[in-house]
Amino acid sequence: MSIWTRIGWPLVFGLLLLAGWYGAITLFEIPEYQLPPLHRIVQAGYEEREMLMAGSIQTTMACLIGFFTSIAGGVMLSIMLASSERAYRGAYPYILLMKMTPIIVIAPIIIIWAGQGLASITVITFLICFFPIVANTTMGLRSTDSNHLDLFAVYKANRWQQLLWLRAPAAMPYFMTGLKIAAALTPIGALYGDTVAGMGASNEAGLGFVVMIFNSQFKIPALFAAAIVSCAIGFLFVGMVNLVSWLALRRWHESYLIDHHA
Repeated sequence: MSIWTRIGWPLVFGLLLLAGWYGAITLFEIPEYQLPPLHRIVQAGYEEREMLMAGSIQTTMACLIGFFTSIAGGVMLSIMLASSERAYRGAYPYILLMKMTPIIVIAPIIIIWAGQGLASITVITFLICFFPIVANTTMGLRSTDSNHLDLFAVYKANRWQQLLWLRAPAAMPYFMTGLKIAAALTPIGALYGDTVAGMGASNEAGLGFVVMIFNSQFKIPALFAAAIVSCAIGFLFVGMVNLVSWLALRRWHESYLIDHHA
């Protein structure tokens, strides 16, 4: 794939989108409180930079803790579910039940248990990220080619050798898919956690709480600036996972080989 395809077309589309943005504001006389122009958003972001920076640090911290603990917990649970048919049959229905329970119902219980602040926000983020990782990784570990399993059995490989050298590599694309879903959901979980469990102190307020403050003060350009910062955090996590996925799969998985030959 050429550099123009990777960078040029997105850049052209972005410039057209920006032109349409300003054109719509001018043509339809859209007021700033409904759709502020980009330069006003940048200006408001600079004026509120201290609050946005403090909020982004708190939100990113909650994202990091929730995301990586969900990876650790999700992988360990997936290994247990894939290693024992009884564990899978017994525990998986309850995992699906928790997955289907809306986080808006669970959040107040979490706040009662963990209190206001970073702990509750992290737990909420963890729960939102946890289930895609478990579902995809478990499916990958259980979908290993039966012929390969028979071959390992012929050579008398033990359970851990089978897991390390056969099941784990076979499950890697599934695991990466779960990571990508979780990475996209991570800032959503942290921002929602901020709105229900965040602290109002200036040095402890995450971006979700900052958004509530800007909204209550009717600072619309600053509200858009907070949205852009939130998107940047999401791009950071998705980009990090895409890089890891590329490093892990680029030499052998079909999706990357097809892209390379194209």
